[in-house]
Amino acid sequence: MERYELERDDEGNETVWVPYRGHRLIAHNLHNRGTAFTEAERRALGLSGMLPNQVRVIADQAVRAYGHVCEMGDSPLERYVALSDLEARNAILYYRVLVEHLEEMLPIVYTPTVGEACEKYSHLFRRGRGLWITPDHQGRIAEVLRNAPYEDVRLIVATDNERILGLGDQGAGGMGIPVGKLDLYTVGAGIHPARALPLSLDVGTDNEALREDPYYVGWRGERLRGERYDALVEELVEAIKEVFPNALLQWEDFKKANAFRLLDRYRDRLLSFNDDIQGTAGIALAGVVAASRISGVPMERQRVVMLGAGAAGVGIARILRAELEQLGVTGDALTESIALLDSKGLLTSRRDYRAAYKQEFAWPTRLVEEVGLDPDGDNDLLAVVRALKPTVLIGTSGQPGTFTEDVVRAMAEQTERPAIFPFSNPNSKAEAAPADLIAWTDGRALIASGSPFEPVEYEGETYPIAQGNNVYVFPGVGLGALAARAEKVLDSFFAVAAHAIGERVASDAIRRGDLYPPLADLRAISRDVAVAVARHAVEQKVAPQASRAELEARVDEMMWFPEYPRIRLE
Repeated sequence: MERYELERDDEGNETVWVPYRGHRLIAHNLHNRGTAFTEAERRALGLSGMLPNQVRVIADQAVRAYGHVCEMGDSPLERYVALSDLEARNAILYYRVLVEHLEEMLPIVYTPTVGEACEKYSHLFRRGRGLWITPDHQGRIAEVLRNAPYEDVRLIVATDNERILGLGDQGAGGMGIPVGKLDLYTVGAGIHPARALPLSLDVGTDNEALREDPYYVGWRGERLRGERYDALVEELVEAIKEVFPNALLQWEDFKKANAFRLLDRYRDRLLSFNDDIQGTAGIALAGVVAASRISGVPMERQRVVMLGAGAAGVGIARILRAELEQLGVTGDALTESIALLDSKGLLTSRRDYRAAYKQEFAWPTRLVEEVGLDPDGDNDLLAVVRALKPTVLIGTSGQPGTFTEDVVRAMAEQTERPAIFPFSNPNSKAEAAPADLIAWTDGRALIASGSPFEPVEYEGETYPIAQGNNVYVFPGVGLGALAARAEKVLDSFFAVAAHAIGERVASDAIRRGDLYPPLADLRAISRDVAVAVARHAVEQKVAPQASRAELEARVDEMMWFPEYPRIRLE
């Protein structure tokens, strides 16, 4: 592992020691700066004659690099590949392009394009980023972790690849998700790329098409389960604590049973959280709070119907329940405020559940009967919407088209400004197309999608479609936990984040019907979230005592901006 140390003076200027010369330096993506090396640097670092004569500053390079990406045409995947190649050559320039074109580039480096990149990963593979842990590494995972590029890792995003977005088991191709998430941490919260490690727990795949693909690059076997899987995860956690003791681990795209189980098992042993469960919950809460401000219906009177009782759905239900409890909603009123449906309909106490996380939101028979539903019936989405008259409808099912015209019109008949969030992604998995939701509600719906959609034109009006993107939440939460030196991540961190995000939505934006602040303000939003989370961690006594000024200073110190540091030449 390499030590990458940035020194910062009182004026914020950064200096780095470069241990390489000549060809080795040019080949190092975090030290290479191409034509930006000055003449003095070229002489001192053995680069004379290796670069064209003209010296260019990073601002000029970023214009040229952005233009090259745009020349890839209209194919998002080709742009994704071009950006990946740029990162492999010059990481600082890569992040500069992302920061300067944030709203345009996020759909390229993450959803929806990353989904296609994961599906085609083996055929697109050029260079490994991060580490893969396979069953063959059992007994020596700590040794494998020491092969990471940098030694002072503070942030790890890990997946076992089984539930990649709404696409299911993508085997080794799931590595695109940790890579993408960490890029968002860097552009959104300023986490330095030398402090970040993407990690794939490559335990095989049950995707037969991948196993039969002669070009598949992953561990070729059926997916590991049971005791061997648990033992591998246990060794991984212990190895992280040993090799990277200051790191936060983000669990990402684990299938729901493992997602809940691993979060509960390790949240008190390792600084960690699950973005699918907790991050999605945070952005959903922020959207519901904003919808409440727009509609004028107080939060304590919101009625939420959710299609999808997996990791994301239950995570959202938990954070909404906690919010309502804080507002004084209790008893039957609390139960009736949140209804979850899975593929078999409304969760009720009459049904048997192998998953305990479903049982906690099962409605008792008495309440099912009181709202006019059949405790032994299917209680599908249309029946539940008609009976409960929800103000909010959220989809995390991964089943496209399930928010049908009948369902949406039934909701709109009973609610003046229905909030409808088809959160499943990528776009092909969305529960409804925003254009249909606008038409079926005569333009009254407050919409947040999981993936980005183009604005909708309807009867002479243009309706921008908000994206309930977790990127508003997780970079700031991770940064805040690290800056506070928290010992654990609490569920309440995500409610704090939701309210910090909401405070960024101005009054005039609320009047326009905006659910989230501009994505272009992501770095400022992440800073607000980080400071709020850090202060909350101290208040909840899961972090050492520190003043607000100290916490803000730590957050600011950790927020790196992609600029070439000075090179120490002596």
